[in-house]
Amino acid sequence: MQSAIVLGGGMVGVSTALHLQRRGWSVTLVDRKEPGRETSYGNAGIIQSEAVRPYPMPRDPAILARIAMGRTNDVRYRLASLPQHAGPLLRYWWNSTPERHREATIAWARLIAYATAEHDTLIRDAHADNLIRRAGYRLLHRDPAALEQAIAIAEENQRDFGVTFRVLDGRELAKAEPLLRDDLPGAIHWLGPWTVSDPGGLVSAYAGLFERLGGTLLRGDAQTLTETTSGWSVDTSGGRIDAAHVVVTLGPWSPQLLRKFGYRIPLVRKRGYHMHYQGGRSLDLPLVDTANGYAMAPMAKGIRITTGAELTSPDAPATPIQLGYAEAAARELIEIGSRVEPEPWFGTRPCTTDMLPVLGPVPRHRGLWVNFGHGHQGFTLGPATARVLAETMNGEASAVDTSPYRLDRF
Repeated sequence: MQSAIVLGGGMVGVSTALHLQRRGWSVTLVDRKEPGRETSYGNAGIIQSEAVRPYPMPRDPAILARIAMGRTNDVRYRLASLPQHAGPLLRYWWNSTPERHREATIAWARLIAYATAEHDTLIRDAHADNLIRRAGYRLLHRDPAALEQAIAIAEENQRDFGVTFRVLDGRELAKAEPLLRDDLPGAIHWLGPWTVSDPGGLVSAYAGLFERLGGTLLRGDAQTLTETTSGWSVDTSGGRIDAAHVVVTLGPWSPQLLRKFGYRIPLVRKRGYHMHYQGGRSLDLPLVDTANGYAMAPMAKGIRITTGAELTSPDAPATPIQLGYAEAAARELIEIGSRVEPEPWFGTRPCTTDMLPVLGPVPRHRGLWVNFGHGHQGFTLGPATARVLAETMNGEASAVDTSPYRLDRF
């Protein structure tokens, strides 16, 4: 029986452990916390089957100027942290030309095509359907011209990738979400995505399935990973464990571990914040307020507001300026009530400079594998990339060409 250690208990790591387990592997999942407590916990809870294009870096000088002057809530930055982001951001900008973005989109869309189907299998087996709603989400536009532009892009995505949507004018939006302000231009209702009332809870449910099927969950420190004569070993709460293979699924912490073995993987690390609100009105479906760079979604703990990207240092203290702006903008739309937590949650999204995940074997180190760098879509893509990686590790033919995701492209 093949053996593997999976380092990282987020959506990507838990899904990887499950897919290897289903192929008869003996798998130990190692994390410093309980599964689903890091980035997989803090997202907007949307399995985005419509997200067929990765997020490029803006190249319009006017948009970049607005970001530089702090006039947009989508992206903010700490000036003192910019030097450490400069190199990755320059590569990201270079890869965001229309031609290179088209190439990335082809590889990205191949993975997104499997997102809901792979989640569906795990949801059913984990008995987690109570957390799922299959009714899509809405993309709100406050400016009529922006709405028309978004409709054109949606029509293009529908033509090229078959995603489905419905345009709601102001009257239809007010009927669909009667508690919202009734003077808005309209929204795009993406019909295919699924929404989750407790993202961390879904990861926990998948981890529970992994344990029920005989998998082992242990607390441990990924930085203790060592290559041995027969494979790999790592220190855990249960002592030192060994396996022939190890998979690095540590999200934004993956490059730090891989550097020990001589690999440098550039990442744009985007911090995001969230907060829950109770005591006000609720929404029927999650709503993304495009003009103000945030999403709000009805969840088990209340309405969750999630922010865009903050470029800062990994160990920098919380500076939830974006959350404050998002909260104020949300209160213009609906009465959201009061904050639930005393302090906002924050976590980091691992975005590669070419917008594609890092997936597959690590050269020069036998039995070392990676699955990270999903950007804003680790929650969506975790089960899909896990299947692709498990197929590769197990010597199976994959339906997806894995060459665009290989680590040595860097």
